[in-house]
This record gives sequence, structure tokens and C-alpha cells, in this order.
Amino acid sequence: MIDFIIDGLVDTLKLLPYLFITFVILELIEHKLNSKNEKILAKNKKMGPLLGGLLGAVPQCGFSAMASNLFSNHVITLGTLIAVFLSTSDEMLPIMLSEKASILTLLKIVGFKMVVGIFIGFIIDLVYKKNNNHINITENCEKEHCSCENHGIVFSSIMHTLKIGLFILVANLLINFIIFEVGEDNISNILLSKNIFTYFISSLVGLIPNCVSSVIITEMYLSKLITVGTMLSGLLTGSGIGILLLFRTNKNLKENLSVLGIIYFVGVIIGLLVDLVI
Repeated sequence: MIDFIIDGLVDTLKLLPYLFITFVILELIEHKLNSKNEKILAKNKKMGPLLGGLLGAVPQCGFSAMASNLFSNHVITLGTLIAVFLSTSDEMLPIMLSEKASILTLLKIVGFKMVVGIFIGFIIDLVYKKNNNHINITENCEKEHCSCENHGIVFSSIMHTLKIGLFILVANLLINFIIFEVGEDNISNILLSKNIFTYFISSLVGLIPNCVSSVIITEMYLSKLITVGTMLSGLLTGSGIGILLLFRTNKNLKENLSVLGIIYFVGVIIGLLVDLVI
């Protein structure tokens, strides 16, 4: 019981720097933005999935939290958000390194996830043409019932960070409690079925907004209990707290469900195809 409380606190504290940096960026954009700069920013969004895929590969789910906030304020595109979510590595990298997995294997997995994220991200941006060029942090301030215009950039960023941080802390504690009650062994056993539904189950486990999902999936793969495809199904959907934060910051429920559905089925399909090819 004490462990899951400590884990929840630690996981939340890890994300606070990312949240603060995100809100500083949003505040700066809002204060410095003019029509000329907005056009430049909108034009540069076209390469967003490439940058999103690269940043997502960094072994920390903080970038998925940043991406959710930036997308909710229309700074990045839907394709960029999905690229970050699909390429996010979370705890997979440190676990593989600690288990002395080969560097080549590790690079293949990270590179594969990154390529999938970038590829799917660009496809999404080609299909999804919604005009999200208008950037306005004021909308976020209204949702949080604060008055950013009355305070400096740093103070407003701190207040936003603390409010979102409190939400993440409560969510982390709740999720950790559920995992504590269910048991990691029981979650692991669900993945042991040797049929086509394994990919659907692994993708579902990956969606758990907690690092425990990537830990379980990676350790089972290293123990040769699941296939590489099953592992990828779970790791592709594992975006840490990012997906949960998206539902918190973006009020467009249909859009959020679309993101959830896209990353889930990409995880299932890619995992199935990998096992068919290998």
C-alpha cells in the first residue's frame, strides 16, 4: 500500500518539469504571437510528426504529457500527437538495459516504434484537415478558471502546472491502487494466451496510463513468454499519462476517442503484421 502511494508521488514529480516547460511555452506563444508569427508556426506544423516521433523515442513519458497539452491548445497537429504517443518508450529502455539486452535489439525496437509513429503521424495529418491554426492559451485559462492576463508568465505557468499536477497525482494513486488490487501477476497472465486476441489484449494493457504496463510487457518479452509482435502491440499504445491528460485538457471527447482508437488499432495491426512477417 505504501509502495503504490510512493510510486504515485514519484511518477507525478517526474512529470512536473515537463508540464511547467509546456505551460511556459504556451504562455510565451500567447504573449508574443501576432498574425505573421502565427502563419510561420502553422506552416512549420507540417513537419510536426517527424519531430514528434523523434522526441517520443526519448525514454520518458513526459513528452507525451507535453504533447497532450500542446495539442489541446492547437500548437501541434493531431498527427504530431499520435507520432509522440506511438513512439513513446516509457520504461522499456531502462528495463532492457538493466536486463543486458543487446544494443542492436534495443535500437531496432526504438527505431521501429519511431518509424511507425512518424509514418502514421504524417498519414493522419494528410487525412485530418481540421483547421487548428488558431492558438490561444486564454481558452485553457477559462477552463481552469484562472486569470493569466493578471499575472506574469512564470506565475501563471506554475499555477497551471500545480493544477494539472494535482490531477495527475490523484489519477496515479487511483491507477496504482487498482493495479495493486488486481495484481501484476494477474495482468501478466492475461497476456499468455497464444491466439490472435493476444494482440488486442496487449494493446489494451499498453493503454494503462502507468509505467507498469510497459514494465510487464517488456519483462515478459525478455523472458520469451510473448512474441515480438505482442510486445510491440503493447509498447506502441503505451504513452504513459499522456492519453489520460489528453482527456483532461482537451474538451473534444470525439477527438480524444479518435486518438485512443487510432493508437489502439495501430498497435494491434502492427503487432500482428510483425509476427506474420518474422
